[in-house]
Amino acid sequence: MDHWFVTMDGSLKARWQKAFPDARPSTPNVIEKNARSGDLVWVATTVASWQQLTQHLALMGATVVILSYAPNDKEALKALDLGGRGYVHTLATADVLKQVALVVTNQGVWVGQELLAKVIGGTFKALSRRTEEVSTAGSDYLDLLTERERGVALAVARGATNKEVARQLEITERTVKAHLSAIFKKLAVRDRLQLMLKLSSIRELASY
Repeated sequence: MDHWFVTMDGSLKARWQKAFPDARPSTPNVIEKNARSGDLVWVATTVASWQQLTQHLALMGATVVILSYAPNDKEALKALDLGGRGYVHTLATADVLKQVALVVTNQGVWVGQELLAKVIGGTFKALSRRTEEVSTAGSDYLDLLTERERGVALAVARGATNKEVARQLEITERTVKAHLSAIFKKLAVRDRLQLMLKLSSIRELASY
């Protein structure tokens, strides 16, 4: 996996190099040719086309993190909506950047704890006001899964880690990962957060 940092002039900041000694610089006009599926691409919002780049790179299979000099909730949510997996201050320390990389490359999402709490809290409040029709839709999603996938999906949606799911269902972590890959594909979600939000309104979770 390569770390690419996309800026208008293709420069690398010292803190980026400190975090990732093998970091590679790029400009917006060539990153789509250089990056490969599985690479971690950090895109600065100073790049005028950062939104289009984020979407294209995510579709290519790259993991995208947005770097902003003036982070705000609206921009962060836009980044996630476009397929970004992380959103962090451009001047974040090397240690923070390493933490971001660890989270997003393990199918997590990084937007900072404060914003994440707002997103999840607001979503659950909205979901709690939905009608019976939504609960039925949530159950329909589960109908797309096998019995074992359903068990994994519900456990993950409740916040369990892969290790906890493996222990609860008496299967290996490798099997959990395999089931999650199938679940993500069947339910058209990118990660655990989207899975949690998609299934959070169903009775099995509401009564947990």
